[in-house]
Amino acid sequence: MPRILAIDYGAKRTGLAVTDELQIIASGLTTVDSASAIVFLKDYFQKENVEKVLIGDPKQMNGLPSQSAPLIEAFTTKFIAEFPKMELVKVDERFTSKMAFQSMIDGGLKKKQRQNKALIDEISATILLQDYLSRKNML
Repeated sequence: MPRILAIDYGAKRTGLAVTDELQIIASGLTTVDSASAIVFLKDYFQKENVEKVLIGDPKQMNGLPSQSAPLIEAFTTKFIAEFPKMELVKVDERFTSKMAFQSMIDGGLKKKQRQNKALIDEISATILLQDYLSRKNML
């Protein structure tokens, strides 16, 4: 079975997470410089069988797009142009960064480790993906 990949795209860094081949467990993949995200994905898609990509859709508490929405839209446009056959699903990413930070605290990471923004982005993508899998399996 092909994998599902999740993207937590940001102005500087992009966190990536991927499922196992049975699409049961989400695991952090890496964090890449946002400017090179498309190049990284081209290489990754050549090596791995991915059927679907989730991208965090930033929203405010009232459901309206957040300040970073235009940035995500620009990346989404590039992604679709580069990978027209890949299914792309926007997923509400509210609270993923806060949940990632809390999971780092709960996991016992030291303060210095919790300041690693790249790790927060990767964990955010993992939370986004695991949440999607949980909802998908409930249907």
